[in-house]
Amino acid sequence: MNTSYVIWGIVIYTIIASIIALLSRKGNLPGMSGYFIGNRKMNGILSALSYSATTYSAFMMVGLAGLTYQGGVGALGFEIIYFIGVSLILIFGPRFWLAGKKNGYVTPSEMIGDRYQSKTAAMVIALMSCLFLIPYSAVQLAGVGYLLQGMTGGAISFSTGVIIAIVLALFFSYAAGIRSVVWTDSLQAIFMIITSTIVVILIVNSLGGFGQFFENIQTTQPEMLTVPGNGYFSILTFLGLTIPWFFFSISNPQVSQRLFMPNSFKGLRQMLIGFLVFGLIYTFVSVMWGFSALQLFPNLETADLATPSLLSSDAVPPLLGVIVMVGILAAAVSTIDSIMLTLSSMFARDVYGNMKSRPDDSKQLKIGKIVIPVIAVLAYAFAELELDLIAVLSVAASSGLIVGVPATVGTFFWKKGTAVGVIVSVIVSAIFVLSLEVTGTKPLGLGSGIWGLIVSSVLFVGVSLVSKAPKEKANEFVNLMKEHRKAKRV
Repeated sequence: MNTSYVIWGIVIYTIIASIIALLSRKGNLPGMSGYFIGNRKMNGILSALSYSATTYSAFMMVGLAGLTYQGGVGALGFEIIYFIGVSLILIFGPRFWLAGKKNGYVTPSEMIGDRYQSKTAAMVIALMSCLFLIPYSAVQLAGVGYLLQGMTGGAISFSTGVIIAIVLALFFSYAAGIRSVVWTDSLQAIFMIITSTIVVILIVNSLGGFGQFFENIQTTQPEMLTVPGNGYFSILTFLGLTIPWFFFSISNPQVSQRLFMPNSFKGLRQMLIGFLVFGLIYTFVSVMWGFSALQLFPNLETADLATPSLLSSDAVPPLLGVIVMVGILAAAVSTIDSIMLTLSSMFARDVYGNMKSRPDDSKQLKIGKIVIPVIAVLAYAFAELELDLIAVLSVAASSGLIVGVPATVGTFFWKKGTAVGVIVSVIVSAIFVLSLEVTGTKPLGLGSGIWGLIVSSVLFVGVSLVSKAPKEKANEFVNLMKEHRKAKRV
């Protein structure tokens, strides 16, 4: 593809998104709550679009398409498991929202620290999130790098693509905090779903229509339509990928923090329904992209080049290819800036804010803004390693974050959970998961995410049973929905 098309596409997108980000500054919302969660005033439609753009990042159109190219239809099963896991929001969403509104929480780690009456527990959760989310944000940067490099035949280098994504994410984060991110996310989500769907229809038609499309695969590579197919999706590999992804909606703080943002229960419900509709369409589109690349480019050097190869091929009109490329770039940026805001808010609120006597809101906000570029630099350094298979790296990050799931579940459903249980379970299991990822070890053939969940659960329950729980807060959280229903009847 002509490099000038790609450059102009990036320029036009940057101008439009920048205008939207700057317009979102209207109506100043001061303080940590205003900057990081929009003072809990986000309506359901905006929340749904932003939630979708943040969740479905470079992982989908680059990562999931690449995973389909690598292992076949098992990638669809992998993503459907995540979809089933979204049902956890039906259980935890109302509780997060009620707790946040009642106690003024800005971050998920702040909520956990208050529930267990421990500043240390909040700090541990925040630092664990930083440890595993920075590599995940680097995955998004790598997706942009591969995309622009592949579409321009190397004219735009991997590093240049990464830098473009970082600069955009930093600008949107600083423009008006979460408000600019939400508004640009909404533009990006609409852009992503429309253009990617049009392109997949064009490609399938160019290959003879849907019937012929699958017949071609059945004839040339029938194993890609079965599980484990070519052997990539063995049962243990499948479990290792899907278990961490199942808990994504409550283990990833950049996602769970958004449960604090809707302006009402109705808005929370609209957010979930909108996200499910968006996600179902986007999942099938991404898988179809992977199968399309498999037919058109069966011998790619790396599976993550499936999408760039498609967009720069003759099957996609150049203008449409550039538009979709911009949509994927926007999706990655929306995840990066959301992660930057979440991690900076957690560090400012739960690390800096708990180190000594609690500083006032304005000081915390100042520290949060200082931390944002630090996170960007760390993510850039990690992205430059150019590690393989974006989808697998994304799961590796979720494998680390899963160690906080027992503490989150215990927050609302187990009165005997204690701060010591949270601290020990998160620290020990996070170190264990990290060692497994670094060494590539899989005890009994199971992935690090499964072991992380098992070890964390055992330690959380075991240590909590031999330590003292804060009864008053435990009762408050466990009875949260009951009290809400009682107040509603009154």
